[in-house]
Amino acid sequence: MPITIRNIGIRFCLALVLFAAVGLLSRTSTPADAFPGLNGKIAFESTRDGSDNIYVMNADGSGQTQLTNSPALDRDPDWSPDGSKIAFGSYRDGNGEVYVMNADGSGQTNVTNNPGVDDRPAWSGDSNKIVFESDRDDPNPLGCSFCNFEIYVMNANGSGQTRLTTNPARDDFPDWSPDGSKIVFDSDRDGNDEIYVMNANGSGQTRLTNNAAFDGYPTWSPDGSAIVFTSDRDGNAEIYVMFADGSGQINITNNPAFDAQAAWSPDSHKIAFGSTRDGNYEIYVTDGSSTTRLTTNLAFDGAPAWQPLLPVSGDFNCDGVITVADAIDIQLWIAGQPANGCVSPAGDVNCDGVINVADAIDIQRWIAGLPIGLPPGCPAIGT
Repeated sequence: MPITIRNIGIRFCLALVLFAAVGLLSRTSTPADAFPGLNGKIAFESTRDGSDNIYVMNADGSGQTQLTNSPALDRDPDWSPDGSKIAFGSYRDGNGEVYVMNADGSGQTNVTNNPGVDDRPAWSGDSNKIVFESDRDDPNPLGCSFCNFEIYVMNANGSGQTRLTTNPARDDFPDWSPDGSKIVFDSDRDGNDEIYVMNANGSGQTRLTNNAAFDGYPTWSPDGSAIVFTSDRDGNAEIYVMFADGSGQINITNNPAFDAQAAWSPDSHKIAFGSTRDGNYEIYVTDGSSTTRLTTNLAFDGAPAWQPLLPVSGDFNCDGVITVADAIDIQLWIAGQPANGCVSPAGDVNCDGVINVADAIDIQRWIAGLPIGLPPGCPAIGT
């Protein structure tokens, strides 16, 4: 197992958005479960100020801003699915703990508070729970190279911490499926690092990869159909993608450098990743045809995580404005025809739980300046 891969602490995120055309005359359900979000900021880990801390930047690499300022190790940020908070691992208290902070870096709070090492958190799809790794039940955790980490789950406020795996080998790097039913993780229980999946309660632990090389650091796609992971089966660290059942394993980087730490944009059109292709570990983004370097720093910049954002109410096609096109796209989608742009739950402007012709009519009334009767608590169109 190459130590260089293990030491980096990679987090990935893949978004493969598949909208099936179902129904001929009408659709009465929202696409909320399939919609991953708009592209927000990218959180990442950097040593540019002398120690590992969490930073954020805009999707084009501008506005790089430090969020944590700890002399210890802060690493592996993970955005909550609503884009409002970041969970991360921190060693500021003398041991690894899971912290949660607001998107602007405020309100940094230790939510594990345990003498063991708690690290590498990942949010559940509803933002209510966090899965993480811990060696708190290792009989001899001090001084071990790779401690007996197990997978635990807790409520987002740190309550209800529950152990999910019980294995003498190491189980770590968990990630929650968007629908909350499964947790993927890597384990060396069969002699080398492989990827496994289990039910959210820890039952049904199943091996997905079977390779003599390193396979690890898995993350679900936001629609739950695929898993992205790292493998050195081709002689160096590359990013692979497979279906959620382990089939169709494909190398998607194919570069002689160390390419890893992948995070798909929430709209699925781009992917951020870490690479040493220019001699230093930096963050890049690609759309499949061109690749752009986002960070330029002599220190380590890695572990990118992309913030999901929901569009404002009425922006069904996610183009940033509310126009007649949104009403037209809703009607196309209802009729089972391809809509332009994305298909977002922001089309449910009257908050009745479905997207239908009534929402398209309300958008057109709003554009015309006519009154719209929205129920209490339903956000106004454009907010």
